[in-house]
Amino acid sequence: MTYSIIAERELVVAFSLVGVKGFIATSREEALLHFNALTAETPSDMQGVKILIISEQISEYLHEEIIQWQLKGDYPLIVEIPCLQGSMEGKKSLQDAIREAVGVHI
Repeated sequence: MTYSIIAERELVVAFSLVGVKGFIATSREEALLHFNALTAETPSDMQGVKILIISEQISEYLHEEIIQWQLKGDYPLIVEIPCLQGSMEGKKSLQDAIREAVGVHI
């Protein structure tokens, strides 16, 4: 399975150490450029990615685009991870979201 990441410099460097190709984005414009390249319908050397990892900050930049992409149900699947400083205030963790969806609280 092919992975890629769009995030801040530190996360991209960390993921590159385990072989994940990444793209640094520090603004909405940069994030959108990389996101569009990875999700374009025309073949390119960046396509073939099955899992796209994005940081919470990038998710904030691309909120509408990510929702539209997920509604298509196409690859790459998008996984959001916290920044190095931890989760952004007001963001649910994956564990909390699953608990809420399933209705189980322990």
